[in-house]
Amino acid sequence: MAVVHCPLVLPPENTESVFSSASSVLSPTLSVLSTHTLPKLKSCNFSISPKLRVKCKAQESEVRPLAYTFTEYKHLLLPVIDRNPYLSEGTKQAVATVAALAKKYGAEITVVVIDDKEKDKLSEHETQLATIRWHLSEGGFQEFKILERLGEGIKPTAIIGEVADEMNMDLVIMSMEAVHSKHVDANLLAEFIPCPVLLLPL
Repeated sequence: MAVVHCPLVLPPENTESVFSSASSVLSPTLSVLSTHTLPKLKSCNFSISPKLRVKCKAQESEVRPLAYTFTEYKHLLLPVIDRNPYLSEGTKQAVATVAALAKKYGAEITVVVIDDKEKDKLSEHETQLATIRWHLSEGGFQEFKILERLGEGIKPTAIIGEVADEMNMDLVIMSMEAVHSKHVDANLLAEFIPCPVLLLPL
């Protein structure tokens, strides 16, 4: 049981009358305090004037650290919507981020490469896949899944949401570059994607 210590400063004169009046005010309150366990209080301010006024600061709610939140994400999805076979700077940043988070918190990585149409050259397609593998291996990952989806008129956001739902993803990580380049509609992310989305600033 928590005990609250509050010093009372009393004038030397009329001490007995003050104590007698204070006891009549405090006695019912203290009887309640003695039968209930109190939460920890940050600060207290008691004054007897003739009434008893108590000001107490509410106990602050605990806030989870961001690192603790990431430990709950065990399957990460990295969408790649990039026509550059060697990857843009935004995509490289997303690849590095997903590799770092997965390595630190023991998560699995799935990459989904989304094209609105087939690449003109097979060599560009193979180069892009090799570039993705190289950047993930540089981040310390050799084992990961790579999926390929052809849009053909379907919004990339809907494809990301479909993959995230089918594979029960915990977190989607992508660069804001995909939003700025109009490949992804930010207003549709919450509608199509059933898990949290981490958008990395450029």
